[in-house]
Amino acid sequence: MPNLKDLKNRIESVKNTRKITKAMQMVAAAKLRRAQDAAEAGRPYADRMTAVLGGLASSMSGSESAPRLLAGTGSDDTHLLVVMTAERGLCGGFNSSIAKLARVKADELVAAGKTVKILTVGKKGRDQLKRDFGDMMIGHVDLTEVKRVGYNDADKIARDVMGRFDAGEFDVATLFFSRFESVISQVPTAAQIIPASFEAPEEEASALYDYEPNEEAILADLLPRGVATQVFTALLENGASEQGARMSAMDNATRNAGDMIDSLTIEFNRSRQAVITNELIEIISGAEAL
Repeated sequence: MPNLKDLKNRIESVKNTRKITKAMQMVAAAKLRRAQDAAEAGRPYADRMTAVLGGLASSMSGSESAPRLLAGTGSDDTHLLVVMTAERGLCGGFNSSIAKLARVKADELVAAGKTVKILTVGKKGRDQLKRDFGDMMIGHVDLTEVKRVGYNDADKIARDVMGRFDAGEFDVATLFFSRFESVISQVPTAAQIIPASFEAPEEEASALYDYEPNEEAILADLLPRGVATQVFTALLENGASEQGARMSAMDNATRNAGDMIDSLTIEFNRSRQAVITNELIEIISGAEAL
């Protein structure tokens, strides 16, 4: 049985930990509101961009003059996995779930005889993947110093990916991130960004538009913006998901610390009572001996 001093030290240590987790929970809650608003505000623009590009892509399907970002290289031998995670931990399974999805995809591609390359955004994903896939990693984007992610950050990542595509480094690029649904629900998601993939629009809607100068010229201009928009949307979704996961994790940690304090307090009181009882027995025994 631990002595009273050890128990008292443990109780104080857990109380200090609870103060830290409670503070982190409150900070995450404040950041979550801002991050959630940003993610929700970006969704209508991203959905509309996807719809427009989908309409243009359907009219260009099968055309030999289709932009390379849409048509692809005609092969799928080399895959680039862009894994986007957080720069910091203490957010539950947020980082692990994204890394796990990327790991499963990489294993499937390797088993199929494909060449896999990995570009990480956020050091937590890099740390989790480098042990098994270190030889496949070709780059890393560090956002540690970025306090608030903006479109310029996404544009730099998109330009890096498209530059590698133009250089012939890969055939297919897939983005891995976590889509925010609620504080307790973040869904790991994989989205192909190169070659661009869109759902076929309804025929009635697509017939309402005439494009000037032509679909090919517009696509050539919009597709790079579309890739950047998808990256930006993923960053915003990741930001909200990270804060939601951290808030939930810190809330659970605070509750667990409270339960541990209660348990240790009971153990401390029992040990103290046992010490008092032993001392009384020794006093009574000594008195009787006299």
